[in-house]
Amino acid sequence: MPQRKAITNALQLIFRGIDDLKQAFNGRRNFTIDGRLVGDIGEVLAELEYDLVIDEVQQPDHDATTPTGSRVQIKATFKDSLTLSSVPELYLGLKVYEDGRFEEVYNGPGIIIAEHFKHRKGIGVKLLSFPVKTLKALQAQVPEDKRIKHRV
Repeated sequence: MPQRKAITNALQLIFRGIDDLKQAFNGRRNFTIDGRLVGDIGEVLAELEYDLVIDEVQQPDHDATTPTGSRVQIKATFKDSLTLSSVPELYLGLKVYEDGRFEEVYNGPGIIIAEHFKHRKGIGVKLLSFPVKTLKALQAQVPEDKRIKHRV
C-alpha cells in the first residue's frame, strides 16, 4: 500500500523535525503535534526576532515579557486567520510560511483589536478567529513606540 507507506514516511519526517526543534530550543517548548506545534514555533520565532523573553512555563493569556515588563500574547498561523481569547497588553501575530519565513501580521496593544471587534459576541472572553488581512490593517494604527521592538 503506497499510501500507507507515505503516511509512515511523512510522520517519521514530522517527528524527526519536532525532535530537532526540541533539541535546538533546549526543551523550552514541547512542539507537540496535537495542538501546540504552530504556537510553539511562533513563540520561539518571536523570541529570536523580537526583544522579548518567552515564559519558561506556558501561561493561558500571555507567552512572553518585554524588557519593560509588558506582557505579550504570541499567536502564529500558517493560514489566513489568527485567534484571540482574552485582551492581552500586547499582541504579536505572525503568519509563518513552510520555508521558515514569517510575516508580522499585528504587533501592538491588544485593546486595539478588541475595540475594532467589540461587536463580536464573546470578544475577550472566548477564543475567536480574526482575519489576517484585518489585523494587518489594524496594525497601521499602532504607533512605533507601542510595538514590540525587533532585536538589533
